[in-house]
Amino acid sequence: MLFKRHALDGLADGTITVAFRRWARPRVRAGGQLRTAVGVLGVDAVDEMDFADITEDDARRAGFAALPDLLDDLATQRDGRVYRIALHVAGPDPRVGLRGRDALTDDELAEVERRLARLDAASRHGAWTLAVLRLIRDRPEVRAADLAPTRGQEKLAFKRDVRKLKELGLTESLEIGYRLSARGRTVLAHLDEQTSKPG
Repeated sequence: MLFKRHALDGLADGTITVAFRRWARPRVRAGGQLRTAVGVLGVDAVDEMDFADITEDDARRAGFAALPDLLDDLATQRDGRVYRIALHVAGPDPRVGLRGRDALTDDELAEVERRLARLDAASRHGAWTLAVLRLIRDRPEVRAADLAPTRGQEKLAFKRDVRKLKELGLTESLEIGYRLSARGRTVLAHLDEQTSKPG
C-alpha cells in the first residue's frame, strides 16, 4: 500500500486510523505489517464495504474533511471492491536503525557479503549489487528513471533491485532518488577494498 504524505503524518499522530482502497482482492491481511516512512504499520482489520455503508466517521478517520471527499477519492481509484483497512503505528522501521550502524564487525561484514552474493546468484540479469551500490554512491539524488537506463533496465526492475539493498539497510530513499546509508558506505568501502586486492 502506498500512502500520501498527509496520510502518513496522520497515521503517525493517530488522527488517521483507517484507509480505503479499491482492489480486485485484498492486498493486505489483518495481523500483517507495512513498512512506511513513519514506521511499521500494523494492519488491524481488512473489511469489504459497500459504498452505501461508508460513514462520515469513516471519512474523518481516513483523514478526509467529509464523506463526499472520500467518495471522490475512491472514484479516482481503479475499479474493484472497496476495502476499509484499520491501521496503527506498531513501531519504528528496523531498517532505519540498521542504516545508521556503520561500525560493523568482521562477522557482520561477512554476513552482508553473503547476502549480497545470494542476491547476485538469484538474479536473472547477472551480478548487480556492487554496481548498483557504486551507482548510487556516485549519483545520489538522481531519479530511478534516469539511473535505470545506465544499467540497461526498466525503471520498475531497477527499483526492485534497490529495494533489496534497502532491506539490508544499505540505501535510503529520498524525495528524489537515493543515497547510500552510513552502513552502505561502510559496506561498499569494504567491498571495494576486497575487489582491489590482488588475486
